[in-house]
Amino acid sequence: MEYSEIYVNRIRKLCKERGITVNRLATMSGVKQSTLDNIVRGLTVNPRVKTLHKIAHAFNMTLSEFLDFEELNAYGFDEDEDE
Repeated sequence: MEYSEIYVNRIRKLCKERGITVNRLATMSGVKQSTLDNIVRGLTVNPRVKTLHKIAHAFNMTLSEFLDFEELNAYGFDEDEDE
């Protein structure tokens, strides 16, 4: 699984758990609908921390809480991979 897919799955899972749509999440977070759509579709693979912070806040989470989950913590980067 690609790194970007991990946090897309996180967003989708949290939306499902809370019964909200991605469109509603955009409104709640103040993130443009097009930006959030691009993230969820995998077109934006490295969203800004500010964007992730807004999304986390909409879920009533800190950025740390939003990013602290097993799949992301278990992800390993190849040493040859660009930063």
